[in-house]
Amino acid sequence: KWEQGDGCCWCFCRSLKFSFWGDSITVGNSVTEFIIVGFPSLQSFHALLFTLLLLIHLLAIFGNTVIFTVIRSDARLHRPMYFFISSLAFLEIWYTAATIPKMLSNLLSKTKSISFTGCLLQTYFFHSLGATECYLLTAMAYDRYLAICNSLRYSAIMTPKICTQLAAGCWICGFMCPVIEVILVSKLPFCGSNEIQHIFCDFPPLLSLACTDTSINVLVDFIVNAFIILVTFLFIVVSYINIIKAILRIHTAEGRKKAFSTCAAHLIVVLLFFGSIIFMYVRLKTSYSLDYDRAFAVIYAVVTPLINPIIYSLRNKEILNAIKRKILQKGLINSSAQS
Repeated sequence: KWEQGDGCCWCFCRSLKFSFWGDSITVGNSVTEFIIVGFPSLQSFHALLFTLLLLIHLLAIFGNTVIFTVIRSDARLHRPMYFFISSLAFLEIWYTAATIPKMLSNLLSKTKSISFTGCLLQTYFFHSLGATECYLLTAMAYDRYLAICNSLRYSAIMTPKICTQLAAGCWICGFMCPVIEVILVSKLPFCGSNEIQHIFCDFPPLLSLACTDTSINVLVDFIVNAFIILVTFLFIVVSYINIIKAILRIHTAEGRKKAFSTCAAHLIVVLLFFGSIIFMYVRLKTSYSLDYDRAFAVIYAVVTPLINPIIYSLRNKEILNAIKRKILQKGLINSSAQS
C-alpha cells in the first residue's frame, strides 16, 4: 500500500514484513540462519587470531583436564575443596567447547553462518554452563566459609554425599535457568538483517535483530541474570566478609597467611569472572558499545577458562605436588618399561 504525504512516499507492509539481504528477501520470520560478524575491525589479523585462539583453547582444555585428572586420581586430594575445583575444571572444558570451536571456524570461513537452531543451542549451552559456574563458585565460597568459620563441624557437614548433592544441584539449576529466555527468543520474529554483531550467539545481539518490541525479553533477561549473578555474587561477598573477619581473629601471622592462601585463588577467579559478566548481562539495554561487548566476552568466555587452572595450580602447593608426583610416576613407569 502506497500513501502520499509531505512530498514523500512510504511503503507500509501491514501483513508481511520484508527485508533485503543481498539479493534475497526474507518474509515474516523466515530467517533460517545468522551471520556472526566476529571481529570486523581485525579482518587482516584473522590468521593470527585463529592461531592465538586455538592455542588458548588447547591450553585451557589441557590445563583443566590435568587439574581434573590429578584431583580425581590422587587420594590425598579427595577433600571437599578439591572436589569443587575438579568440578569447575570439568565445567570449563565444556564451557569453552560451547563457543570457541565455532569462533575458530568463523575465522577461517567467508560466510561465518550459523543456523537459527544452532544459534539458540549455542546460546542455551553457553548460558547454562555460565550459570552453573556461578553456582559452583558459590558452593566453593560456602565450603571455604565452613572450613574457616566453622572448622570444628566442617568434616561432619561437608561429607562426600553433601558435596555430590551440592555439585549436582549446581548443574541442574544452571541448565534450568536459561530455558525461559531461549523459549521467548525462539518465538521472536526475525525479518531484518541477520548479522549478529558479536563473536558468538548471545541474547543481547539476538534481541537487537528482532523486528518487534523486545522490552519483555530484556526485562526477563535482566531478572534472570540479576537473580543468577547478583544473588550468587552477594552470597560470595557475605561469605568472604565472614571469612576475613575469622582470619583477622587468628593470633599468629603464619596462621592468617595459611588460612587466606586457601581462599586467594578462588577469590581471584570470582572477581575476574563476575566482574565481566555483571557488566555484560545485568543491564536494561540490549547492547552498549559493540567493542566493549566483544572485549568482555573474550574475558569471560576465553581468558577465564584458561586462567582458572593456572591460578589454582600455581597458588596451591598440594595440586602442584600432586602434578609432580604424577610426572615422576609416569617417568618411573616409562623407564621400567624400557628396561
